[in-house]
Amino acid sequence: MAVIWVVDDEENIRDLIRRYLEKEDFTVRTFSSAEELENALLNSNPDMFILDIMLPGSDGLALCRTIREKYDQPIIFVSARGEEFDRVLGLELGGDDYLAKPFSPRELIVRVKTIFRRLQPAEQSTKELTHKNMVIYPDKRKVVIDSKEVNLTGKEFELLYFLAASPNCPFSREKLLEEIWGFDYEGENRAVDDTVKRIRKKIREKGALPELSTVWGYGYKLYV
Repeated sequence: MAVIWVVDDEENIRDLIRRYLEKEDFTVRTFSSAEELENALLNSNPDMFILDIMLPGSDGLALCRTIREKYDQPIIFVSARGEEFDRVLGLELGGDDYLAKPFSPRELIVRVKTIFRRLQPAEQSTKELTHKNMVIYPDKRKVVIDSKEVNLTGKEFELLYFLAASPNCPFSREKLLEEIWGFDYEGENRAVDDTVKRIRKKIREKGALPELSTVWGYGYKLYV
């Protein structure tokens, strides 16, 4: 079963999350600070992170940046700070979901399971895609450009694969939000824009011939 690491400075919140996750047969490890989790990363890493934003010392957003430098496992933010700025910034930094406190533990479980389910390629979406010098392997969740692998996060891979499955076809930001993030992110187009920027930078650095193009005033497409 999947391993989930939880960091929250409130012991009762850590224990609550741990109990509900363990009831669903997840293996859980808890931390009270970002520094504790970062030290643990020196020896191993989990299948998912659940991060509080308000932490002593380094906060959850800074921790997310640190994680994203090396790891692409999904990240869920859980925080009492529910303003749009925090929510969108968390997504821009590479977070996969965001729950504001107080929250229902059952809702958290649903979101955890939804993310893991989305990481499994659907039967109809397991076709290997080749566009010029770029090959996408959905079963391995891997992108290769001229024999060089591109390091993408989960959301970055899902978005690129979705666009690559319909080359030269433009999709609106709203459609991409619905397909990749789900309806909970309605209207938060900045999450799409930032994810596209990161993908574009990464594939250009590897010399990709397909171009992740902006359709001004509408959305994006993979031009091949």
